[in-house]
Amino acid sequence: MNPSTSASVAELFPVIGRRTWLNHAAISPWPEPVSKAMQDFVSDNASQGPLGYGRWLQVEQRLRELAPSLLGQENADDIALVSNTSTGLNRIARGLDWQAGDSVVFMAEDFPSNTLPWMALERLGVQPRPVSLDTHDPERSLIAAIGPSTRLLAVSSVHYENGHRLDLARLGEACSRHGVLFCIDAIQHLGALPLDVDQVQADFVVAGSHKWLLAPEGLALFWSRPEARALLDVVEPGWRMFPDPFNFSRPDWTPPNSARRFEPGTLNTAAIHGLEASVSLLVEQGMDRVGSALLDRTDLLTEALESVPRIWLTSPIAREHRAGIVSLVIDGVDPESALAQLTLHGIHAAIRGRCLRLSPHFYTPMQQLEAAIDVIRKMAE
Repeated sequence: MNPSTSASVAELFPVIGRRTWLNHAAISPWPEPVSKAMQDFVSDNASQGPLGYGRWLQVEQRLRELAPSLLGQENADDIALVSNTSTGLNRIARGLDWQAGDSVVFMAEDFPSNTLPWMALERLGVQPRPVSLDTHDPERSLIAAIGPSTRLLAVSSVHYENGHRLDLARLGEACSRHGVLFCIDAIQHLGALPLDVDQVQADFVVAGSHKWLLAPEGLALFWSRPEARALLDVVEPGWRMFPDPFNFSRPDWTPPNSARRFEPGTLNTAAIHGLEASVSLLVEQGMDRVGSALLDRTDLLTEALESVPRIWLTSPIAREHRAGIVSLVIDGVDPESALAQLTLHGIHAAIRGRCLRLSPHFYTPMQQLEAAIDVIRKMAE
């Protein structure tokens, strides 16, 4: 499957023709290959029981081998499958050998998944350093907070509310210079835009599957650099972390060096089938192509709405700071009313903070975006 035209891509997304889905930053509808893979798994299990378990493990292995390419990598040993982004971030927060007086720098107004694990370290004598970002130069705010005691910098590469995309390479260079670990919550990035972990000098990347990765809830990709992974204690050991997990009589239960050491128990096999199908689709499309198409769509929304009187964009104007989120405020219109108006027209978006948040994906038809723009303009009249 290698769709070459926008029409053929559209055929893979049944939501088109039924809804205008501008809420991928929350939960994405599934493309047809994902629903088919999961339906086939369910049918197989319902009719045959787990007799196909060997085939299911092959699907799991294909996912492990495919997923690193979304990060500019090839080594399946660096990928762990965990239940969600929060789980992956907590593996890091609980696994490092923190010492009293250490500090961790993170974004003050970030999504709770990327603040609560670091705040909880205070009980160990670790100093949480939440940073309110300078809107003109957010990277400078974070770098300035790094000090001699800092062990780790944790950021969301794309802000969930305003859609600002950080300059990860600049942050990674600063972390490398100061000897600080660099942890990226990429749930609003992976599947939307290319990401090269070597280029940005990342140590850890975690991303749940149900947003831009176009797959079910209950699964996340957790990438770790081998040198950084070696610094994490295995706080939840279990039988499933071994490459041959069904060898129950092994003489040596030492956790493996691979990222599978973070997988203690049975995985979500249904979600694995769905994520393998969606990652296959994204890889076949090519993340450069996916990212460019997505930015073309946020270009359209941004350029059409930024000059409308009474509409204030809170998301970035510059393409290099944007991802898949366009957020706005309509002067004199509360966001709940604006969302209700869009919903009446079959357009599904979200409210975050005081903003109306629009988040298309690379496949969203331009004409659907133009229709959404017309509805929003009328609300601003």
